[in-house]
Amino acid sequence: MEPLPDIVAVMVCVAVDVPYSYRVPHGMQVVRGSIVAVPLIGRTTLGVVMGVPKDNYAHNRLKDIEQVFDVPPVSEELLRTVEWVSRYTLAPPGLVLRSVVRSKEALEPERPITAFRATGVIPPKMTAARQRVLDLLADGEDWAKAALVGASGVSASVIDGLERAGSVSRISVAPPPIVQPPDPDAAPPVLNAAQAEALEAIRALPDGGFGVALLDGVTGSGKTEVFFEAVADTLRAGRQALILLPEIALTHTFLERFTRRFGTRPGEWHSDMTPVQRSRTWRAVMDGTVRAVVGARSALFLPFHELGLIVLDEEHDGAYKQSEGVNYHARDMAVVRAKFADARVILSSATPSVESRNNANLGRYAHVVLHARFAEAAMPDISPVDMREEPPEKGTWIAPRLAREIFATLDRGEQALLFLNRRGYAPLTLCRACGHQYQCPDCSAWLVEHRFRGVLMCHHCGHEVRTPQACTECGAVDSLVPVGPGIERVAEEAAARFPDARTVVLSSDMGSHDQLRERFQEIEQGAYDLVIGTQLVTKGHHFEKLTLVGVLDADLGLDKGDPRAAERTFQILTQVTGRAGRANRAGKALLQTYHPTHPVMTAMVKGDREAFYAHEMAAREAGGLPPFGRLAALIVSANEHEPAFTHAKQLLSAAPMAEGLKLFGPADAPIAMVRGRHRVRLLAQSGKDFDLSGYVRFWLENGPKPTGNIRVQVDVDPQSFM
Repeated sequence: MEPLPDIVAVMVCVAVDVPYSYRVPHGMQVVRGSIVAVPLIGRTTLGVVMGVPKDNYAHNRLKDIEQVFDVPPVSEELLRTVEWVSRYTLAPPGLVLRSVVRSKEALEPERPITAFRATGVIPPKMTAARQRVLDLLADGEDWAKAALVGASGVSASVIDGLERAGSVSRISVAPPPIVQPPDPDAAPPVLNAAQAEALEAIRALPDGGFGVALLDGVTGSGKTEVFFEAVADTLRAGRQALILLPEIALTHTFLERFTRRFGTRPGEWHSDMTPVQRSRTWRAVMDGTVRAVVGARSALFLPFHELGLIVLDEEHDGAYKQSEGVNYHARDMAVVRAKFADARVILSSATPSVESRNNANLGRYAHVVLHARFAEAAMPDISPVDMREEPPEKGTWIAPRLAREIFATLDRGEQALLFLNRRGYAPLTLCRACGHQYQCPDCSAWLVEHRFRGVLMCHHCGHEVRTPQACTECGAVDSLVPVGPGIERVAEEAAARFPDARTVVLSSDMGSHDQLRERFQEIEQGAYDLVIGTQLVTKGHHFEKLTLVGVLDADLGLDKGDPRAAERTFQILTQVTGRAGRANRAGKALLQTYHPTHPVMTAMVKGDREAFYAHEMAAREAGGLPPFGRLAALIVSANEHEPAFTHAKQLLSAAPMAEGLKLFGPADAPIAMVRGRHRVRLLAQSGKDFDLSGYVRFWLENGPKPTGNIRVQVDVDPQSFM
């Protein structure tokens, strides 16, 4: 790559829309993609050289680049991805670039570590502890002190004593690689005929070029084994692989499966990592030391130089949508990056998103289907419990038929799962003396009681107060009553009904990720009889003894007024019922519902997912909704309601006319206040071939500008309407 001239355009990693011009000092060389440090408004910030400036500036008015880092330049395909994401989401390109270049520590050379080696000198006083250390060093290798202490079982002072005696010498060595290269031939599985056919369909994608496969298999069909072999193919071809997961809680089990297949752990990328681990992984990805990464959605912006495959496991999951900062969907951006990188994409799911199914139907994606479970395991038998005909007793939440099935399951020594996608004890607390309802002071939402912790908590901003003993409005004692169930209340009922069952309660706010992993391992080992959980338990888990799933409120997601409500409900019900009967035991699922004839419930009971997709796509097409149309949301927020609403009305008045475009609003958002800011929504709807991003960009550039504390957030392809 040819060095650039002495004035270059640098995109700084802050929320700016255009690159700034800087001088290249004498003796420094930069190319497009070089990562540099530059002065910006009295401080030094990181940036990436984008090329030659479009405008000419007086040479003597420009500031010099302070440093060019000794790392490979950001790849051309990643720079093009950043530019594309910025144009599509309307996020400033500097803000998107900050997802790539994260910290200066990752750009600095790794510090050497201190190690010890044997000198051959026998210490004047030999002890058993000293002998163990010297025995380890007899292999001639250099050992870090921590490794020596761990392997020999001695204290650090023993090693210090050997150093003073001249028996070991201290040296500086390069740190070991953060992970070893995975071996694609370490432990290849024996695929069944359906899996082998699916793998061949994926291998039929363009060799060394761009292609997308939708790996559409029922729960327990062995999709992971199939895409692991695609990862192995990628590694054999000398390219890097990226596997994205929606939940950190899934990572541990997945990493164990990866290690069994490839003989070593992959690189990891998620929020549980320390800053040092993240810096080392980032640099190792860039220099090619790390060949495979398993991570959360932000791993999509890691600086791969030889990216050959991106896998999205559970591609339908809403966690792939980022809703703060840059509002991107990792599924869609993965396809974009793969196109620029001439890489393959595998979208894996038992319940594909309607968008992905539509792309497969149109032939844009290869549709690879696994119809049956692995090893002849049967799909669970799913039945509705009509809550109008078979309601639970007053003040309880488990219907009699479900309770009978739980007793029978426990009597057989098998496990049961009760699912309710609502954290806490009760979603509302009110005073029966005066009617006061406890609401968050900073959000238009109720405070949820968490009885295990003794607090009332807002699930939107995190505000919490100790649960009062008397009403804070009227002073009445013992007048506060919970309204509705959360999983803690269900656990209370289960403890009374099934006192001999070993019960565990699981939700994202109950313990650290490490603690949750321990609970999942204990469930797999049969340490619990009854599992009560939220959507955390719905995917990625294989519990051999679990044969019964009871969904306590199958209608919960259908009352949100959200165009994707039916799709989300179908996906979560399919995923959670799919936990039952995954081994050689018959599985059963009961759905407690007040709407047994709803298309979602009908499709679930009949096992006819094609009917659901056909009905959902027809409804979307009739309404011009994605994937048959496009949506963009504008959320105007301010500290006071009136300025936010007034600005939204002014924006609507300034909207340019366009054929086929519909504008809705302004209207208060369903959650009208979050963290003390009032929220007003506008919605733009267009045909699928309309450049909606370009329209919204033109609209905002020519419309009224926010003043004071007013902010306007743009969400292209919104996944939530809250």
